[in-house]
Amino acid sequence: MPVRYGFRRFGEDDDFDDLDVGELLRLLSDDYLESGDLEEAMDRLLREGFTTPDGQRAEGLRDLLERARSRRRELEAQADPDGEMQRYRDWLDEIEAIEAGELDDMLAEAQASDDERRKEVTRDLVEQRKMQRELMSDRLADRLGDYQEYEFVSSEAREQFEQLIGELQQDILNTYFEQSKEFLGKPDPEELARMREMMDSLSAMIEQDRRGEPLDPSFEEFMEKFGDYFPGAESLEDVVRAMAERAAAAEAMFNSLSSQQQGELRALFDQMMADMDLNFSMNRLVSNLRQATPDIDWSRAHRMRGAEPSSFAQAASVAEQLGELRGLEEFLGQSNAAQGLPEVDVEAVRRNLGDDAAQHVVRLQKALKGLRDQGFIDREGGRLKLSAKGVRQIGQQALKDLFDQLRNSPALGAHRESSVARGGDREETSKPWEPGEPFSLHLPNTLRNALFRQGPGTPVHLHPDDFEVEEFEATRRASTVFAIDLSLSMAMRGNLVPAKKMVLALTSLIRSKFPRDFCAVVGFGETAQELRIEDIPALNIDYAYGTNLQHALALSRHLMRRQQGERQIVVVTDGEPTAHLMENGQPYFAWPPVRETLEKTMAEVLRCTKAGIIINIFALDIERSQFPFVEQIARVNGGRTFYTSVDELGAYALDDFVRHHRE
Repeated sequence: MPVRYGFRRFGEDDDFDDLDVGELLRLLSDDYLESGDLEEAMDRLLREGFTTPDGQRAEGLRDLLERARSRRRELEAQADPDGEMQRYRDWLDEIEAIEAGELDDMLAEAQASDDERRKEVTRDLVEQRKMQRELMSDRLADRLGDYQEYEFVSSEAREQFEQLIGELQQDILNTYFEQSKEFLGKPDPEELARMREMMDSLSAMIEQDRRGEPLDPSFEEFMEKFGDYFPGAESLEDVVRAMAERAAAAEAMFNSLSSQQQGELRALFDQMMADMDLNFSMNRLVSNLRQATPDIDWSRAHRMRGAEPSSFAQAASVAEQLGELRGLEEFLGQSNAAQGLPEVDVEAVRRNLGDDAAQHVVRLQKALKGLRDQGFIDREGGRLKLSAKGVRQIGQQALKDLFDQLRNSPALGAHRESSVARGGDREETSKPWEPGEPFSLHLPNTLRNALFRQGPGTPVHLHPDDFEVEEFEATRRASTVFAIDLSLSMAMRGNLVPAKKMVLALTSLIRSKFPRDFCAVVGFGETAQELRIEDIPALNIDYAYGTNLQHALALSRHLMRRQQGERQIVVVTDGEPTAHLMENGQPYFAWPPVRETLEKTMAEVLRCTKAGIIINIFALDIERSQFPFVEQIARVNGGRTFYTSVDELGAYALDDFVRHHRE
C-alpha cells in the first residue's frame, strides 16, 4: 500500500477514550477458551468489533473493510477519463463548426458581391481550409496537433482553440503535479521552463542517490528553489514518494481504459508534453521514480466509470485514493488481523474513511499494543500466546464473574479461622490472656500494661492482669486437584469452556488467597495427564474416545502423595466412566461401560478413600444421563455429588470450595 508522509496536529476529534487492556482480554477470553487459539480468537474479536461495558461500540475491521469498499465504489462512480476525452472532442467539434460557419458566411458575402476577384479568392480559401480539415486524423491528439498548424479564419474559433489547449495543458500538468493548480494558471514559457528544471534536478538527485554520490544540488537547495511543488516534504524520500504516488496514479488512470482509449489518451499526453517541451524530462523522471519505488504497483488499474466527465487531474486523484483504499482493503481483509492491524496506515484511513474510522483503528492498535507492552501476550514460535500473567488475568476475571454471580448468596466464609492457637501465622496484634489459653507472651504490651498500672520505676512487678499474649491465625492447609473431563462429549455439549473457567477461577483464588495450598490440574479422556495451569486457556479436546476416570483419580492421588492436611479431588464430568487402563498400561474403551471399567474405577476410589482424599464430583447435563455410578462413588468415599448445569458450574464449585475451607 502506498505510504503517505506528513504531520498533523492533535485535534478535537482525537479526544476519545482508549480501550482498557483488561477489558480487551476479557472480551476475547470466552472465544479463546473455546477455540484454544489466541490468534484465532483475537482475529475474530478485531474483525467483528465489540461493545464496551459503558455502551461504546468499537467498530471491527470487517466494518471498516465494508466502509472502504463502499467508499471505493463511490469514487469509481466519480471519475471518467474517457468522458473527459469526449468532452475535448466535442469542444473541438464545436470549434470546427464555428470555423466552418465563418467560412460559409465569407463565401456567401463574396458571392453576393459584384467583385469576381473576391469571389475567386474566397472560394479558393474556403476549399483549401475544407481540404485541410478533411485530411486531419480522427485521433484527438493528431487533430489538436494539426489545428496548431492551422490558420483560423474565425477569431472566435481561434480563441476557443487557444482556451482548449491552455485548459488541456493545465489539466495534464495537474495530473502529475497536483500542487501546480494552486499557483499555475495558463502555462507560460517561464513557468514551464522552471518546471522542466525542477524535473531535471530531481532526476539528477535520484540518480546520484542511487549511485551513492553526494547530492548536487543538495536537498536544501532543491527545496529552497522548488519547495512550492512539495509542501511538507522533509527529505528526498518524501519528495520521491509524493511524486511517485502521483505518477503511479496517473498510470493507473491510463490502465483503467481500454487498449484503444488508453493509446489515444497516452498519445494526447505525449503530444501536449512535447508541445510544452517537457516530454523528455517527464519520461526521465518517471523512469527514475519507478526504480526508486519498487514497492509501488505501477501496473494497477481501477474501474472508473463515472456518470459525468472528470478532468484528468481529478481522475488521477481518484486513482490515487483508489490505490490507498485497495491497500487498506488488503490490510483490513487479511486473514491474521492481529498481525496486520499494527501496519494499517491510520492517516490513510483518516483521509479516505474519516476521523471516526481512524479513531476506531487507533483504539484497536493501542489496545493490542497494550496487551503486548503489559506482558499479557507474547510471541512464541511465530504465534501469539497468552503469557502466565495473561492466564492469571483471565483467572481473576473469571473469579470476579463467579463472585458477582453469587452476590445475592449468604456471605462466604474465609479460608482462615479466627482463633488463638500455636503453630499458625503470627499477627502483629495481641489480646489479654485468659486462663487455659496457650501462653505465648507478647512482652512489649505486657510491660506497658504493668508500667501503666504501677507507674515508672524498677523493678517492674507483673500481675496476671498485665499479661497479653500474641494472636495467631490458625490456618488449615489444603491440597486440591481439579480433574477435568476432556472427552469428546464435553466439547460437543459446550461444557468445556465453563469447566476451564471454573478451574481458572479457583486456581486464581488459591494462588492469591491461599498461597500455602497445593493445587494441580489433571485432564482425562482416553487417558489422564497433568496439565499446567498456564495451558488451561488453550486446552483442547483430544478427539480420542473415552472417559478414563480411573486413571484421573490415580494420577491425582499420586500428585498429592506428599501433601499434608486436607486433600480433595474436584472432578468435572458429563458422563460415567467408559475407559480404564489395562494391565499393560494401554487404555481400553467401551460404550456402554463394561463391568471391568467400573470395577477398576471403584478400586481407585477405595484407594483415594483409604488415603483420606475426598472426591467431589460436579456432574453436568443431568438431563442426558443419570450418573448412577458417581452416586456410588459419593457413598463409598464420603464426598459430594453436585448435579448442575454449565451456567451454574462455576458458582457451585466456588461456593462449595470456600464453604468447605471455612467449615
